[in-house]
Amino acid sequence: MEQTENLRLTAARARLMALDMVYTAQSGHPGGSLSAIDIVTLLYGEILRADPKAPDDPDRDRFVLSKGHCTPALYPLLAMKGYFPVADLKTFRAMHSYLSGHPERGYVPGVDMTTGSLGQGISAAVGMALAGKMDGKDYRVYSLLGDGELDEGQVWEAAMAAAKFGLFNLCAIVDVNGLQIDGPTADVMPIEPLDKKFEAFGWHVVKCDGHDFDSLRAAFRAAEQTSDKPTVILASTVKGKGVSFMEHNAGWHGKAPNEEQYHIARAELEAQLVAIEKEVG
Repeated sequence: MEQTENLRLTAARARLMALDMVYTAQSGHPGGSLSAIDIVTLLYGEILRADPKAPDDPDRDRFVLSKGHCTPALYPLLAMKGYFPVADLKTFRAMHSYLSGHPERGYVPGVDMTTGSLGQGISAAVGMALAGKMDGKDYRVYSLLGDGELDEGQVWEAAMAAAKFGLFNLCAIVDVNGLQIDGPTADVMPIEPLDKKFEAFGWHVVKCDGHDFDSLRAAFRAAEQTSDKPTVILASTVKGKGVSFMEHNAGWHGKAPNEEQYHIARAELEAQLVAIEKEVG
């Protein structure tokens, strides 16, 4: 499918941009950004009804990056979509740059909610979805969380509220990469079984492969067809996806590569991009 091929190319380019951003800034969160890029690529490539020429359209779909530290997964997609120049990505986290480490509404074009403190993003998304339902609007609200973020009690308060108000227009996506800043989620604070937990909280649960666009597409389609409750997509991913020494390594949650590591990582990501370009012709 041509659309899927385009998504694969976009995601491969976004991973290179994310790496460059974190290396240039010598600050940022590469692990969880690389695991989430395919999800964000599909959202901005196919799912969200949003126009960079009208970023404040009241009828647009909303996206809230609840795992707000992972802006290297968001900013490249916003830039490629046309919300701001791709060249500005090189100012990421620089003094006086509008591209801060966490997304800020009012400063970063295309950002619907300022986030950073974990748990607050999904809570705001619940409020957005409730407002849309009360106003009779047909826009949908999407929010991306990390699995480590689910340690926050506020997430589950938001989950209860979403079910109480029957927010069928809300779709949460959990980037289930199994790692957080201190190590495996299973060791830090066991949270499985996530599917049973969300079902007990009154949500429709869909599982998918967070690096497979057909699997992701089917999950979002299932969410759109749910008319009586909120949906959570549990997307299985690999932290540090695409860079061999970052994959499955919690140590790359929030640090920048040195020069040697950067060149190794960039060579790997460039090789993946070239392979996709050859494959799609």
